[in-house]
Amino acid sequence: MLNGLWLGFFVVAALAAFAQWLLGGNAQIFGDMVQALFAMAKLSVEVMVLLFGTLTLWLGFLKIAEKAGLVDMLARWLAPLFARLMPDVPRGHPALGLMTLNFAANALGLDNAATPIGLKAMRALQEINPSPTAASNAQILFLVLNASSLTLLPVTIFMYRMQQGAPDPTLVFLPILLATSVSTLVGLVSVAIVQRLPLWHPVVLAYLLPVGLVLAGFMAFLATLTSTAMAQVSSLLGNLTLFGLVVLFVVVGALRKVPVYESFIEGAKEGFDVAKGLLPYLVAMLCAVGLFRASGALGYALDGIRWLVDLSGMDTRFVDALPTALVKPFSGSAARAMLIETMQSHGVDSFPALAAAIIQGSTETTFYVLAVYFGAVGIQRARHAVPCALLAEFSGVVAAIVVCYQFFG
Repeated sequence: MLNGLWLGFFVVAALAAFAQWLLGGNAQIFGDMVQALFAMAKLSVEVMVLLFGTLTLWLGFLKIAEKAGLVDMLARWLAPLFARLMPDVPRGHPALGLMTLNFAANALGLDNAATPIGLKAMRALQEINPSPTAASNAQILFLVLNASSLTLLPVTIFMYRMQQGAPDPTLVFLPILLATSVSTLVGLVSVAIVQRLPLWHPVVLAYLLPVGLVLAGFMAFLATLTSTAMAQVSSLLGNLTLFGLVVLFVVVGALRKVPVYESFIEGAKEGFDVAKGLLPYLVAMLCAVGLFRASGALGYALDGIRWLVDLSGMDTRFVDALPTALVKPFSGSAARAMLIETMQSHGVDSFPALAAAIIQGSTETTFYVLAVYFGAVGIQRARHAVPCALLAEFSGVVAAIVVCYQFFG
């Protein structure tokens, strides 16, 4: 799938460039494309330097939280909920702790760290799967929740915005939180309907209702604010939450006699190992996307979509953010490349760049997650996993665009 997507960028870019040369007489197009290749390669290294620091930092703190027992505490707290949503998984099964750790990594925006943990969880679920070639109900729910992008702290989005010179990298914190809540809720409800899960069970409601009421009240409060005030609230809560988590991890670790420094170093080494393998993929996708835009192919595609949107009488500013949404189901690296390229082309705090950042933070690489997670355990029949995951993905994109207009429109 990634081979086809990457090759498609080059083939379509070549066709668009030859069209500009032969039909439009623009011989300079090839020079522009070569320049774009080298510029994107340089940008990849610059982004990678900051990515090293971000992953190393957050996996270091996450290791302290893990050794302090915070992850196990969360697993125990969620056990009654899992017992209703995943009745086929025995209480105390290792898969529950691994899924919790995976959700924690996703919630912190550490998608690259979450993947290896998620694969361990999927293998643990496969051990109790009565039909090894067909996805179990628990595996489907776990995958759809992953595909719904349960992100509470999108630290990598903050990092990309910081690298591109955003004066306030956490400006998109609240918009992403609201949009990703919609995608996760839609994913959960869609699976619950198919699997007939007891969402109305008192125990399930005891977990979900408070969260829903808090979000509803929070959205009602935001509706009373101006766009400027909402941006200020988003910035304050984003920075406060990040700092609060760091303090919580370190203080609880120290109180529980965890060697916080040594634990941080241990986790940081894991983060370094995860980050160092990403540069080739980042270079590959950023260069392909840069070539795609320099050839004019991306501009032609967006102009066509913009024309159709304009015919409907809708505002067209969100169209420039759609490349991130269109490639996100297939490739996280391609979506990151599209996001960074949008920031470079339109400005890091422009409406398209903000919308693309919110989309990136509230959606997931559905087909990639499906292929990797199910492929790792030999699942051949995905059953209802694909339609439920794609519905969550689509809901996240729509919610991201609507929320962006509410905050920055």
